[in-house]
Amino acid sequence: MTMTDPLADMLSRIRNAQMRGKAKVVTPESNLRRRVLDVLQDEGYIRGYTRVEYPGGKSELEIELKYDNGQPVIREISRISRPGRRVYSSVDEIPRVRNGLGVAILSTPQGVISDAQARERNIGGEVLCKVF
Repeated sequence: MTMTDPLADMLSRIRNAQMRGKAKVVTPESNLRRRVLDVLQDEGYIRGYTRVEYPGGKSELEIELKYDNGQPVIREISRISRPGRRVYSSVDEIPRVRNGLGVAILSTPQGVISDAQARERNIGGEVLCKVF
C-alpha cells in the first residue's frame, strides 16, 4: 500500500513513540524526512538520527528521542501543509509557534529551514509542520 503523506507518517511515529516512552523510533528514509530531522536536531528537539541500511537497497532512519526529567521534549508536533491542502507563507506571514517558544519548519527555495532562519534570510515557503 502506498503512503500519501510520508512526512505525516514520520511525525505520527515520533508522537506515538514518545507517548510510549520509547528511546528510539524507526522510519523509512527520504530526503525530506532527513532535512526535517536536521532542523529538529538543530533546534534541540531530538538527540539525533542515524541511517540504517538493509540488503536489497532499503534504508531507514533511526531517530533518538529526547526526554527531560522523564517528559518528552516535543510536547506537540503537527503537520500544517498536507497533500490535499498546501499552505504557503510569505516572510511576513510565517506563523509564530507559541509566541516564539516553538518552531515552524518550512520548505523554501534554500532548503528545509526553521521559521527563525526563514525570517533571517527574508524568504517564505511551504509551512510543513510546527513543533513545541
